[in-house]
Amino acid sequence: MSCQHKTVRRIGCLLVLCFTLPCAAQDFKVYISTDMEGCSGVSCSEQVAATGPRAEEGKQLMAGDINACVEACFAAGATAVTVRDAHASGTNVDPQLIDRRAQLIQGPTPGERFKEIKGSAAMILLGYHAMALTPEGTLAHSYSSASIQGMWLNGREVGEIGVDAAIAAEHKVPVIMVAGDHMVCAEAQAWIPGVVTCQTKKGTGPQSADLLPLEESRYLIQEKTKEALAKRNEIGLIQIKYPATMRWDYLPKGSLRTHNPEFKPYADPRRVEKTGDSVELLLLGK
Repeated sequence: MSCQHKTVRRIGCLLVLCFTLPCAAQDFKVYISTDMEGCSGVSCSEQVAATGPRAEEGKQLMAGDINACVEACFAAGATAVTVRDAHASGTNVDPQLIDRRAQLIQGPTPGERFKEIKGSAAMILLGYHAMALTPEGTLAHSYSSASIQGMWLNGREVGEIGVDAAIAAEHKVPVIMVAGDHMVCAEAQAWIPGVVTCQTKKGTGPQSADLLPLEESRYLIQEKTKEALAKRNEIGLIQIKYPATMRWDYLPKGSLRTHNPEFKPYADPRRVEKTGDSVELLLLGK
């Protein structure tokens, strides 16, 4: 065989390899923000308090839900997963218990609610709860059960679902799945058209719920995560008119918490209203 023929043959082989080898996977990062009140098996304040006889139980339940979601993200093709511990102080789960493939963000992150969200293809709100005073909402509140009676975004009553989805939208990241009780699922559907919801329990009051068995709930989280990621391109960013106006109705010092069964709404709470170009800045500046 002549040198010319050998050269042509080598070029042909290289072309075949180029078209038959799999392409390198594109970056596909998923951001998971995890609260605790809506996690599998959680139904009362004792499980979500920082200290107490059931505090460790709540942390373990939260870690189990995170790992179920992370596992499903990678199974669905994610190349990176970031988990934000977003309950209370943000130092709830033991890092040793979390899937080592995920980046875990804990503790205060001054100036930004969702650190490292940049570049994410999608966001999941895991273990969330309904807004304050939602009937049948398990542990329902809006950011602070001890100090906030209600919130309004551009005149519409809102909880953590709507505000967090708006913050994500500012970063061009769609919220594609929300997991929690049946009331937070309904709230998510009202704020985010096309969102996939994952009902881990049926709320029956501020301190009670009909819970799915843990194994069944974690399986559901995995299936719904895969479903949401498969249709992520069909779920858009929520639309908020800017400059946005945020109103907070504050509770008097020493008030009962909004998810205390004995709590009675105040007819004339202290109201604070702010207007600006970023929901995130308004929230951080409250």
